[in-house]
Amino acid sequence: MIGKTDDSAIQDELQSISQIILGEPASKANSRKVVRIGGMSRLIKSKKALNYSDMFKQQCRPLATLMTGDLRVVMRIYYATRKPDLDESLILDLMQGLIYQNDRQVKEKHIYWGLDAENPRTEIIVDKIPTVAVKEKPRTRRGKKREATAIKQAGGEPAPPV
Repeated sequence: MIGKTDDSAIQDELQSISQIILGEPASKANSRKVVRIGGMSRLIKSKKALNYSDMFKQQCRPLATLMTGDLRVVMRIYYATRKPDLDESLILDLMQGLIYQNDRQVKEKHIYWGLDAENPRTEIIVDKIPTVAVKEKPRTRRGKKREATAIKQAGGEPAPPV
């Protein structure tokens, strides 16, 4: 009989994922336009943002089980020209429901701008941030009672008031 040789903990949650999405993302800040529908003004996504959203959803491999907890995202966004602003917000929104439940889980971001006229793309890495146990500070007393207690514990007499 062969004995158990691997006693490491089994990770049942995905800790990291990386993907490359081809195409130049639209800036979320500049991706809305005002239209009139039935006499009411409405904001809708621009054609560029809608096209990128469709491309993203076709290329992004959705996870069977979404990542949980606090996350770190590293993105290298390669644009075709120098004109676009560096803006990752549309991509973070598009990963909701595919990679993680909500973009509020992203607690750390590292976003880099790049230029590649031949192959605009976004390289994405999403990592789970390890949970750190929070140490509770011991409660301390303040004021004269605290000082008197400390002196008693040291076996001395309190100093006369000045």
